[in-house]
Amino acid sequence: MSRVNKWLGGGYLALVFLFLYVPTVCVVIYSFNESKLVSVWTHFSFRWYVALTEDEELLAAAWASLRIAVATSFSAVLIGTWAGYVLARFTRFRGMTLFTGMINAPLVIPEVIQGISLLLLFVAMQQAFGWPERGMLTIWIGHTMLCVSYVAITVHSRLLSMDESLHEAAQVLGATPLRVFWDITLPLISQALISGWLLSFTISIDDVLMTAFLSGPDSTLLPMIVFSRARVGLNPEINALGTLFIGIVSVVVVVNNHFMLARQRRREREIYLSYSQS
Repeated sequence: MSRVNKWLGGGYLALVFLFLYVPTVCVVIYSFNESKLVSVWTHFSFRWYVALTEDEELLAAAWASLRIAVATSFSAVLIGTWAGYVLARFTRFRGMTLFTGMINAPLVIPEVIQGISLLLLFVAMQQAFGWPERGMLTIWIGHTMLCVSYVAITVHSRLLSMDESLHEAAQVLGATPLRVFWDITLPLISQALISGWLLSFTISIDDVLMTAFLSGPDSTLLPMIVFSRARVGLNPEINALGTLFIGIVSVVVVVNNHFMLARQRRREREIYLSYSQS
């Protein structure tokens, strides 16, 4: 019976992975297709990669999306780190329930509602103060609002799993709270910060709804271009562009995991040596 359950579990897992990754593999394969039809294979060619380098609209949108995603990732990590730190270290203060609800709200409120709310806010501010005009700034604010919650929850979970004796020892030795944060807490939560940064980058560069509500005439991002072209029929250039993004993200994830594992092994080796010497 256990063997049957093992085979069923393995088959189910295989089906899940096929469902998730077969479309991605198809995008990569058909990006090297000579045909103008997305789903009809003729023969191997780099035609659409060459065409992609000549598509100024797509390249400009991709560059704008990258800038917004990078800016959003840094701002979300900065704000989300302090929010997660407050949730983990200051468990009792007036307004704690409201603060926790505000951090978790973007996770449960539909994105279309958040986009409409920010749009109405920015329209009212522009009518009252003449600022801000819808564009890159408003998109950045909207994306940051979406991503802060993910970073805060990631940092909060990491802080809860840390050994409190490290902070207590540093404070006993005379370190100020700020020094404890920079020298003890920040290095220990660095992996959570990197994870939050990558997650924020992915959410920002992939967002359509918030971008559509907050964008202006001169701030069209890549997801909107892809979505608009998909409505009239996908161009094989999209496959080439998707393959480039898949490759870049894969390289970043592999390199990040390599350094994180190397750092963990180095830390375990240092702990082992310190115990051996003692």
